[in-house]
Amino acid sequence: MFKFESTNIEDVKLITPPKFEDDRGTLRKVFEKQIFLDNGINMSAHEEIETTSTKGVLRGLHFQTKQSQAKLVRVAYGEIFDVAVDLRKGSQTFGKYFSTTLSADNNKMLYIPEGFAHGCLTLSEKSVFYYLCSQPYFPQYDSGVIWNDPNIGVDWPVHLVDDIILSEKDCNLPQLSEQQFEL
Repeated sequence: MFKFESTNIEDVKLITPPKFEDDRGTLRKVFEKQIFLDNGINMSAHEEIETTSTKGVLRGLHFQTKQSQAKLVRVAYGEIFDVAVDLRKGSQTFGKYFSTTLSADNNKMLYIPEGFAHGCLTLSEKSVFYYLCSQPYFPQYDSGVIWNDPNIGVDWPVHLVDDIILSEKDCNLPQLSEQQFEL
């Protein structure tokens, strides 16, 4: 049975999928359209992305300025600190964030609706995580907000890693106040 939990930001959901284990291994159902619809999530999957990272890799905070993507994030191996930042114009929680730890062990997933920036920090030696996306990736609309924007104030658990490893792109992202977008 799926368990859907509300968060401090409307429409962002923490989800625990059913997991079955026996001496052969584990079976986990991660998505069923009707169950998600019954819980207020109308997501059509367009693509699924697999990401592998080492400890300290920080990705984000990413979003598309047009063709915004809803994402269902899950970890198959390891542990990540996952963040969703509300960028929906007119939202009462614009610029606020929700964060949680996702791991293969805790069996949690995070549903992030369209209109959010997404980022994560790998806490384990290695992580493998997936995000099911509602829209394709459009490089021409790819954008982001710097991970340590003081106006958002994400409380990243940087004390749990030796170094923060960023891509060149992520090092040069602007602050939220410098962004021009209409999500």
